[in-house]
Amino acid sequence: MDEQKKLRYPNQVWFILANEFCERFSYYGMKAVLTIYLVNVLAYSPDSATKIYHIFSGLCFFTPLFGAMLADSFLGKFRTILYLSIVYSLGNVILSLAATPPLNLPDRSFSLLGLGLIAIGTGGIKPCVSAFGGDQFILPQQERHLTQFFSIFYFSINAGSLISTFVTPIFRKDVACFKSDTCYPLAFGVPAALMIASLVIFIIGKPWYRMTKTDGNIVMKVGRCVAHAICRKRKLAATGDKREHFLDYADDKFDKKSLNDVKTLLRILFLYIPIPVFWSLFDQQGSRWTLQATRMDGNFFGYLIKPDQMQVVNPFLILALIPIFNEVIYPTLRRGNILTRPLQRLTTGGILAGIAFIISGILELHLEPTYAVTLGPSESQVHFINTLPCNLNLTFNGELGSRRIESFDMSILSKISAGKYDGNVEAIGECDLLKNNVAFSFIAEEQKAFTYMIKVVNGSIEMQRDKSEDELEKSKEGNPKLKVLISGMLEEVNLNPTLLLINDKQVAKGINLQNDTSTVFLIDPNIYHFKLYIPSNKTVNRLEQSVNISGTIDPHLGGNYILTLSKDPASGQISTKSYTITEPNSVHMSWLLPQYIVITIGEVMFCVTGLEFSFSQASRILYYTLRNEAPVSMKAVIQAAWLLTAAFGNMIVVFIAEFIKLDKQSKEFFLFAGLMFADMAIFGIMAYFYKPIDLNANQGDEDQSRASIPMQSPNVFDNSTFRKEE
Repeated sequence: MDEQKKLRYPNQVWFILANEFCERFSYYGMKAVLTIYLVNVLAYSPDSATKIYHIFSGLCFFTPLFGAMLADSFLGKFRTILYLSIVYSLGNVILSLAATPPLNLPDRSFSLLGLGLIAIGTGGIKPCVSAFGGDQFILPQQERHLTQFFSIFYFSINAGSLISTFVTPIFRKDVACFKSDTCYPLAFGVPAALMIASLVIFIIGKPWYRMTKTDGNIVMKVGRCVAHAICRKRKLAATGDKREHFLDYADDKFDKKSLNDVKTLLRILFLYIPIPVFWSLFDQQGSRWTLQATRMDGNFFGYLIKPDQMQVVNPFLILALIPIFNEVIYPTLRRGNILTRPLQRLTTGGILAGIAFIISGILELHLEPTYAVTLGPSESQVHFINTLPCNLNLTFNGELGSRRIESFDMSILSKISAGKYDGNVEAIGECDLLKNNVAFSFIAEEQKAFTYMIKVVNGSIEMQRDKSEDELEKSKEGNPKLKVLISGMLEEVNLNPTLLLINDKQVAKGINLQNDTSTVFLIDPNIYHFKLYIPSNKTVNRLEQSVNISGTIDPHLGGNYILTLSKDPASGQISTKSYTITEPNSVHMSWLLPQYIVITIGEVMFCVTGLEFSFSQASRILYYTLRNEAPVSMKAVIQAAWLLTAAFGNMIVVFIAEFIKLDKQSKEFFLFAGLMFADMAIFGIMAYFYKPIDLNANQGDEDQSRASIPMQSPNVFDNSTFRKEE
């Protein structure tokens, strides 16, 4: 008792906690904006971006195995964390530099290089940081302090990840830099700065750290046992030597106790075979679900929710649901003898993940009618804008028939056959500008869309095609697209004027009418009014001035618009008119909440229960080396296997995105749901025949094992949102 009083709390762990907070901020902040960066800046297709995202995530879960081996067998935990944190920081810096336009770096190559280094760094230190923190405590005297440390460690993980997932999309979207409406250099630069700060903080604490000697890597020891058994079985096959279990062939190098422990471990790991499918669904929150959010309306009472900010819903929910399940739901179910066994909860959690993807598939079906028109081979789209103060009738040859266009209105010919068409335009009723029919012709180009303006040119009616192609596809980020066209005689264009779009906060965006006409701009959703800014021009003796223009535009997320400027010959008033060529997003982003809620409930039942079950079973398993050294907990092997299931789950997403080409995203969501249901059916059968380890057995071994520090405490995984990455 007196000895325990003398042992003070090891204050050096605060360096480790600060290190973990900064590192988690860096990782989750970078990852939050990664998918949109891959699509919008690096111009990858959604499928390619999804593959890159999940290859990166998979690497982050493969590399911890090698990080643990490096720490336990070669460098020790401190030097492993130090060296790989340097690699990690370098990767963040390279990614940030790749996103900086003035540097003109090969953005794709440098970005992928940065991601590769980040995967090596974050994965390599993953199994070491919490274990190194545990090494700072002397057990069993400071067992209570160790428990407190892991609780704070768990909080630092979630604090860093929650804050970064919310604020990094703000850096990306709400800050403009380098003549761009977004600022990815800042979105990646802040996480890079936090990772460098994490490294510096960790180094500062070195004089006070308690370094412990490693006893070798338990994963490697188990691997050697299994490999030796397989090799010896092959050698003895010709002699007819048969054993009850293949591991029994390793009895020449491993004692019976060790072999029995590994046999029991393999029984647990056998249950892990179906688990990757769950991660293949769960990790799509950062890829497919984020891309789905870009096609939805994020306007929430004047605040614009960023698509990548929706990812923050999951950690908020997990923090709320874990205590609710532990204190309310599970005790209630237990009284009704419902879901009392861990494997029953695991199966239910997996089924809920499948249901979440059914919900996302149904939501996608409602989103598909709002998507832009996709032109197939031999198809075209043509927009006719009537800039005359007269109603017109367009008559086309062939199958197109005729179309009526009201004054200052637009008619769309969608998905017509590509080719050349002839026709006539005539006024409906009296029209001084158009007294006789006017013949015209136009060309519909394959898989392209163009705008033809019916306008007065030098006193005669002409149908004039805009010089640039219309963009039907919605913005990857969801911002409205705007294209400005000049209709009628607007001599101010010759003076190189600037059209100012002024929002309700009196913030203006300028469009040069001479150089930028027909250029498509990304603008923020808002209500804009206009001014025409005319610079001074001595050659025409005109002073600098601004001219008010009538009309407003109210663009919404996902919409594509054409804005025309025209001048009334009589009054001289310049006016605007806007036209919608792609309908805006009409389904609100809040409809994503049901699928997030369901998959988070599934996560609580699947991830948290799965780790608790695995660790409770593994805590009764002790592995001894041939020299009968101190026992090492099998929890390290369980942790490594759990991380690998997440890695393989991400590879499933990559495989489906690469080799199973579906024409609609909704079909892919339903495919994953069906895969999850089939997987849980198999898992349910496996769980039915699984015999749990008797927790009352080997009590002496249990007492002995309490004095050893596991490679990773299960407390770190309580929030399974960040379950496999901490």
